[in-house]
Amino acid sequence: MILFGNFGEFETKVLLTTGMITITSILGLACGAYLEMKRVHWLPIAGITLAVVSAVLWIFLIWNGTVRSGYFAEILMTATLLAASCSHISLLSLARLDKRFIWSRWAIHIAVWSLAAILLWLIWTHFDPADTWIARVMGVLSIVIAALTIVTPVFHRLSAGEPNVDAIDAEIERLKESIVILEEKRSKYSS
Repeated sequence: MILFGNFGEFETKVLLTTGMITITSILGLACGAYLEMKRVHWLPIAGITLAVVSAVLWIFLIWNGTVRSGYFAEILMTATLLAASCSHISLLSLARLDKRFIWSRWAIHIAVWSLAAILLWLIWTHFDPADTWIARVMGVLSIVIAALTIVTPVFHRLSAGEPNVDAIDAEIERLKESIVILEEKRSKYSS
């Protein structure tokens, strides 16, 4: 069907549903990877939950066409926006940053949540930001988010080259334990 282009309404709905499940999986995987690091639990759990809620709402919309509920569109867009925001920050938070680059993690949080707050306000108030300072602020925040998203892996790579004192101390302790074991073996065979 896909190769020959014989798409009817049913095939289109199946394809859109498959796409929605794929997007949800990507958002969930980004959050799940951060959850496995056992640093912060609320952000990836919120991201996974919101991604699933968003997917259910989108699939409901795909299969039902239109929804006459008063706030369905607002709830759908809120869940989608927050799921994407949580996933984006979770993915960037996987980077191990040196102290000199930690400012970028705070900056990405501020930029993403500021843009999300503005967009949520626009979604719920139905305000048109065209030709206002709000549109310019959204543009600047988008550029800042893009720049920080690009520079985070670079900072991660630069941080990997710096010696980590805790890792060095752990390696020293491991080597001391190995030396004790080797000395015991040596004394056993030399006696």
